[in-house]
Amino acid sequence: MPRSLFQVTAAVSALALVPLATSAMAAVDAGNYRELDLFMEIFNRVKTSYVDPVDDKTLVKGAIQGMLAALDPHSSYVDELDFDNMRIATEGEYGGLGLTVTMEDGAVKVVAPTEDTPADRAGIKAGDYITHLDGKLIYGGTLDEAITVMRGPPGTKITLTVVRPGHDKPIDFTLTRETIIQKPVKWEVRDGVGIININTFSQNTGADTRAAVAAIEKELGHPPLGYIVDLRNNGGGLLSQAIEVSDVFLDHGEIVSQRGRTRADIERYYAESVVPGDLTHGLPIIVLIDAGTASASEIVAGALQDHHRGLVMGTTSFGKGSVQTLMQLGPESALRLTTARYYTPSGRSVQEGGITPDIKVPQLSDPDYRTRPVFRESDLRRHLINEIDVDDAAMEEDSNEDPRFSATAEELEAQGIKDFQLHYALDTIKRLGGGQTRSANAGGSPRSSN
Repeated sequence: MPRSLFQVTAAVSALALVPLATSAMAAVDAGNYRELDLFMEIFNRVKTSYVDPVDDKTLVKGAIQGMLAALDPHSSYVDELDFDNMRIATEGEYGGLGLTVTMEDGAVKVVAPTEDTPADRAGIKAGDYITHLDGKLIYGGTLDEAITVMRGPPGTKITLTVVRPGHDKPIDFTLTRETIIQKPVKWEVRDGVGIININTFSQNTGADTRAAVAAIEKELGHPPLGYIVDLRNNGGGLLSQAIEVSDVFLDHGEIVSQRGRTRADIERYYAESVVPGDLTHGLPIIVLIDAGTASASEIVAGALQDHHRGLVMGTTSFGKGSVQTLMQLGPESALRLTTARYYTPSGRSVQEGGITPDIKVPQLSDPDYRTRPVFRESDLRRHLINEIDVDDAAMEEDSNEDPRFSATAEELEAQGIKDFQLHYALDTIKRLGGGQTRSANAGGSPRSSN
């Protein structure tokens, strides 16, 4: 947190009363200067001897990026393009394809397609590798360069060449760019159940979730049998919005804590900070998660799971349990630095291990789910290590066969089931909600008598 002028002045005054340096401090300073001398020597040799002229800004930016890359995958230098990316993430509108991508060993890898976008409708999947854009090889380039090419005016076309693990040949997808409006929350009512699909945690997600709960009750004319909160392929976003969303479903207790380097850095966040009481009146809740459920999404799933407020269903989540702080450096640059780990109400860190569902349900309606490699935080180089050993077996169990889940994608499609995980959640919530409604009616509950 930036200090006031008074604090800085006081700190300088205090230093004046201390001896200049102990021998230990002097040794540390000498070590630092030697490292800086080495850096400047390399900087100057590159400037004078590299095969092509190179400007200072390029070298300094590369040095900063290299320094931060040595820490963890989420600390980075934020320049003008990154600021634009963050604006898109919070405001949610751009011309493009609807893809969340990352860089892995020089290749552009798909983290997740955004629902109901050109990429999603074309069938691009999480785990796909994009090798060419309009026939031009992009391997070895930067992620920013690839993103810049994929974005563009709505109505224009682009061809993506994709390598999909398990497929012998590359696949070409020709897509038409659209104005991608990232609606953070969508809702619907199906078979008396309220389905709330949360796609990202941008600046209005909390308010939109509260509005979705009210709209579901209004459409039905009475409370639903229960709610399904769909967090699949939700890569996260703003911590404040994860707290607001959790608060919709909880009436008391801690939602999340974040812990930095020292005990003084611990911060805790509680229910009823925004919303008084549980807006869903204690009705059954199922939270759907998968390997694309990350960060802020895991905060929500972990809070509802720890408070026994929701039944978590699906496959193990991504496992990003760190907090990044944005520190402004200039008008169009900043430092994104990992400053804390976050913990669920019971004190669990999801770092590396993710959220393990209460009921593991594979996405049987995806014909490639058995062969497509799963990509999680633990696969990223230099990821933060969980302070408690992660049970790798818990994640591996996602791929274990269960006799209940033996249907093929073709068999499910013939039955009209396009999303098996959602179908299974609906069946489960109807059983839970039906039982609650019957017992409530027997007790004369005014809410269930509508």
